[in-house]
Formats: sequence, C-alpha cells, structure tokens
Amino acid sequence: MSASDIGLIGLAVMGENLVLNMESKGFKVSVFNRTIERVNNFVNGRAKGKNIVGTYSIVELIKTLKRPRKVMLMVKAGKPVDDFIELLLPCLEEGDIIIDGGNSYFEDTNRRTRYVESKGLLYIGTGVSGGEEGALTGPSIMPGGSVKAWEYIKPIFQSIAAKVEDGTPCCEWVGENGAGHFVKMVHNGIEYGDMQLISEAYQMMKELLHLTAEEMHEVFKQWNKGELNSYLIEITRDILAFKDEDGTPLVDKILDTAGQKGTGKWTVMAALDLGVPLTLIGEAVFARTLSSMKGERVEASKAFPRIKAHFKSDTEKMIVDLEQALYASKLVSYAQGYLLMKAAAKEYSWNLNYGGIALMWRGGCIIRSAFLEKIKDAYHKDSGLSNLLLDTFFKAKIEQAQESWRRIISTAVLNGIWVPAITTALEYFDGFRNDKLPANLIQAQRDFFGAHMYERIDKPGGVFFHTNWTGKGGETASSAYNA
Repeated sequence: MSASDIGLIGLAVMGENLVLNMESKGFKVSVFNRTIERVNNFVNGRAKGKNIVGTYSIVELIKTLKRPRKVMLMVKAGKPVDDFIELLLPCLEEGDIIIDGGNSYFEDTNRRTRYVESKGLLYIGTGVSGGEEGALTGPSIMPGGSVKAWEYIKPIFQSIAAKVEDGTPCCEWVGENGAGHFVKMVHNGIEYGDMQLISEAYQMMKELLHLTAEEMHEVFKQWNKGELNSYLIEITRDILAFKDEDGTPLVDKILDTAGQKGTGKWTVMAALDLGVPLTLIGEAVFARTLSSMKGERVEASKAFPRIKAHFKSDTEKMIVDLEQALYASKLVSYAQGYLLMKAAAKEYSWNLNYGGIALMWRGGCIIRSAFLEKIKDAYHKDSGLSNLLLDTFFKAKIEQAQESWRRIISTAVLNGIWVPAITTALEYFDGFRNDKLPANLIQAQRDFFGAHMYERIDKPGGVFFHTNWTGKGGETASSAYNA
C-alpha cells in the first residue's frame, strides 16, 4: 500500500473538511483523532471509499506517511497543540514537518518554531480561514514558520486553497516564525470590525428608518452588487431573508449578545504592544463585551429611557449615505490592520508582502470582498505605502464619502442610535489628517505633575525640556520614554 502524502490530527468539522478537500485534489491522507470513535465514524462515513487512511495511534499515523513526514494539527489552540507536539517529536525524524492549522496565538508559534527546529524538525503555523465551507471547497491559507518546510507543503496547500479569477491560489508564504498566525489574527480582527460595522448599518435601518427584515434584505442585496460586494454582506442579505418556523424573520428572535473566541482581543493586545492606533477593531471587541452585559443593559434601559428616533428625510438618500459611511469605515479598519502588520514586520523582522496578503484574502476567507483587489493594487503600485488612506484610489473614496459619513453619525447621535465603530472610524480619520493635535497640552500636563519633559516646535527634534511650572519644583527631570 502506498504511503500517504500528509497526516492530519483532529477530526472536528474543519479537520474533516480539510481532509476531504486534500483527497479531492489527489492527495492521500492519513487521519487520527484522540477519540477513536471519530476516526471510525469518519472513515466509515464521509470518507468511505476515498483515499483516506484511518489510524488509531500516533505511531501508526507516522508509519503511514511519506518522507519528509508532514503532520497537520487541527486541534484547539493552546495546551493541546503543545501536548501533541510532545507526542509527535519522539516519533518523527530530522526534516519532518509539524503543521499547526488552528487559531494559535502568534507568540506561541514563534516559541514552537524555535523549539521544534531545535529538535532538527521543521514547523509551520498557518492561518486557515473560510469556516467549514471554505475548508471543504477552498479556504484562504496563510502559512509561516520554518522557511525550508514551504517547498514540501506548498503543492498541497496551494492545491486546496481558494482561487481568484485568474486561478492564483489564495495561499502564499507569509514569513518566518509566527508571521502566518499573525496575519490570520489581523484577518480575524478585521472580521470583527466588518461585522460590527454591518450590524450598525442594520441598526440604523431598523431603528431609524423602521425597515422590515425583508426591506433590509433588499438593501443588502443591492449593496452586494456594488463596491461593498463581500462574503459578509452576502450572508447578511441571506440572514435577513431567513424565516423561522412561524414565518417571521429568525434574526429578530436571536438574543443580542455576541460571543468571541479571543482572536479579536489578541489583535488589540498586539496593537497596544506595538503602539498602533487600532481603534476600530478595539471598538468592535468592546462592543461584543458590552453586548454580553444583557442584564445590566436591560436595567439601564429602564433607568435611562431612550430617545425616540424622529427621522424626517429621504429614506433612499439615507441608505445611500449608509453605504458610503460603511465603505469609508471599512477602509479605515483595513488601513489600521495593515499598519499593525507593518509594525509587526518591523518588530519581528518579517518581510511581508502586503499586496500578496490582500490577494490571499480575496477568496475563501470570511473577509473576502471585491474591496481587497483595490488594496492589492495599492501595494503593488507602491510597496512602501505608509497608510492605505493615502493611496490615490482610496483617498478619492474617502473624500467622496465624507459628507455622507458625517451625516450618518450626526443623525445617529441625535437620535440615540449606537454606532461606535462607524464613529471611531471617522474620529481616527479626523485625527490622522490633523497636523496639529492637542497632545502638546498633554505633554505639558505630564511635565507639570511628573517632570516627564517635552520637545519644542522651535527646537531640534529629540531634544527634551523640563519647566519648573510652579516655581517650587527643581530642575531635575524624569527620563523621557514612550511606553
């Protein structure tokens, strides 16, 4: 019997679907799951009659694989990954490859890559996006880790990945160590932002324009034919049309508390560590946290009755304004996400291909959209672009959207409608384009109470000053530093 091209551990939905995807592209796959019953159910069910080998121990799995052996883990992030690495190491030989396809924290992948390489093996940490459907039909795949491993996993990963119109796979080498998982983390953070922005547009239509779910379905249907064309707009369109058993919109019966698995939080934590103003994704994460405080919100709604929305304008015009505000806010989210990747590339010495990342996100993944083609073009035109907002195309789009953007936010605020992500997007833009922010006063305050010093506009940069503001302090200053 011929050896398998790759082994996969972890037969939950994503693992099973990736195996079926690999097999459909001509690869022989061996599988193992800690709960043996899952192996039996899979090989006698969905995998029956296919070129898939069920195994019942780590040792048996390894024996079925071609050299260099490639073992992909599709298990829960954290300790389970470390546990399986320890189980695999004694069974593998120099040059064999361990692949973590879960949503691992990139710092863990940095550590694991160093550790596995110290044992003479190779390690890959790869983001896989697209959910269960993407895993089966073609996900976006973002691999990083041991560079030497790429030539061995490239044929498999690029075969199973989603393809854009010209056949280019949505999978390319990202960078060393945890680069792949970092890019996937940023992808998930942008996903948080996109979902929050869409939900705010939905809230405006529902509470201000009093549109029915069916009417909103038609709006999203039209939006999906234009510049907002994307997977998340598409599924929102379909969700709004979905009826419960009694014929009423199911969305209206779903409890308004949003869950999260942590990747959005990781993105914000990384931004804080790297000093990047990731305001929109941060707001989206906090919005989910606020939504989970259902009991407190119900109590507060009784204590502070809401403003009754009064809308006396053209509904169609407001929908056009919403579309513009959503597009502009979405652009800010991506601009911030790319700033975070640039900061990480500098910090960790990664050589990230920003246009290539946009291409990887063009198909298969949750944030796939027509919008990403323009981001790819922007970075192909100028690989050193400091901020997406400064690209010629997106600069024109922001200028075009400004009036609509401001109308939407002012209308929402005056009517007590919650639009935190759309608002913070505009606030970031207004801060970014302002050549003189009030931080000079903050520096004066810091120097007043803590002698933290300040720079002067009439002196060379990098020279710091301290003032004895009260006449009672001395001339001794604290060190100047940025946290």
